[in-house]
Amino acid sequence: MPSDGALSPAPTGRNNGGKMQKLLKSAFKRGDSPAQAAGEEPELSPSASRGSGSGSGRTSSGRRVGRGDDVGDRSSRESVELDSEGSKNDKMLAALRDWKIASAYETFPWEKKMKSLLPVPESSRFLSLLLLPKATDGTHTRYNSLDDTLARADAWLASSRASGVPVELASVQTEALLTKISGETAVSTVNMGSLSDLANMSNVSLYGFEDYHGVDIGVVRAVRLWYAPSGPGGEMAVEIALRQGDTRLGFAISRTEEGFIYVSSVADESTPGVASTRSGLLELHRAARRAGRLLVVSRVGGEKVLPWLVSTAGDVRCYDTVSLSQKLSLHRHALRPITLHFLTWDEGALALPPPPAPAPLLMLSSEGDEEEIDGDGPEIAAGKGGKGSSFRFQNIGLPDSWL
Repeated sequence: MPSDGALSPAPTGRNNGGKMQKLLKSAFKRGDSPAQAAGEEPELSPSASRGSGSGSGRTSSGRRVGRGDDVGDRSSRESVELDSEGSKNDKMLAALRDWKIASAYETFPWEKKMKSLLPVPESSRFLSLLLLPKATDGTHTRYNSLDDTLARADAWLASSRASGVPVELASVQTEALLTKISGETAVSTVNMGSLSDLANMSNVSLYGFEDYHGVDIGVVRAVRLWYAPSGPGGEMAVEIALRQGDTRLGFAISRTEEGFIYVSSVADESTPGVASTRSGLLELHRAARRAGRLLVVSRVGGEKVLPWLVSTAGDVRCYDTVSLSQKLSLHRHALRPITLHFLTWDEGALALPPPPAPAPLLMLSSEGDEEEIDGDGPEIAAGKGGKGSSFRFQNIGLPDSWL
């Protein structure tokens, strides 16, 4: 038996080997390194040793990792997330470029709106005149240029304003009209397979299209002149009520050379048995005279009676004063009220041309085309069949304002 101070003998190599194997198996199960299994401290890098207090930990499997491994994993995750966000953004941009807004249909109550919102129910307030190009010969195969048609439209508007018609320019446009022509009729020919020929038709009034069978389709370039009343109200309505004892309507109508129909005279208050004095037409006519304007009739019972076309011969297509006066007389016999619309004016909006005399000149009536709506029918004075081509002028002083 050894004494108390004697040391116990060292274990044999077989015992040491068995214990080491058990330690290694346990370390393998825990995920430790061989040095940690043997009880040795692992060598840490300087960066790992500085952050060993907070940078080490265990993975989900129990394996201990250092701070360097954690940073690497985080960088890898951020890179994957950035790639995912970039791919998603590219898809959104591609979808934005390819997205088309779809069309839809909305039911609109046309009849209700046209009856309730328009000043004249179911009739537009837009006024226009279509001017066809003037033919240069009797066969109507050659026409003046487009610029000539535009100049004629400008002259018609200027002449109307100078006559006292309260209108102003709204817009002007060219309008293409199709017709059938022969090859020699077209002023310019456009080849269907070449765009260089378009420069040749910039100012022509008639051009044709050429195909394998020759020119057979022609395009006539007309001018659409849009105009509007110079007054802010556009058009004003006056209703002429009729009574059993009325013997006359009490006003006369005439027509300007531009094709406008206007009230040329109205019976005064002392005239018995007339309907115009009760409707306020006399006061309106006097106001127009003081303002230097014509009392232009734009509609009769909602139907437009304004000029609408200028032919290739240069004639203005308008309404006949004889036919109109007969219709008005039928209203009187039937005791049916008449609604007349007149073009409004605004003081200062229409500048009349300087007159040759010190006092301004105002067109009052026609010498040959005035239609007096009296008795059983219109009394037509001898003249030019209702075409107002000659007028009588009188000197009338214009006040600073109108009623």
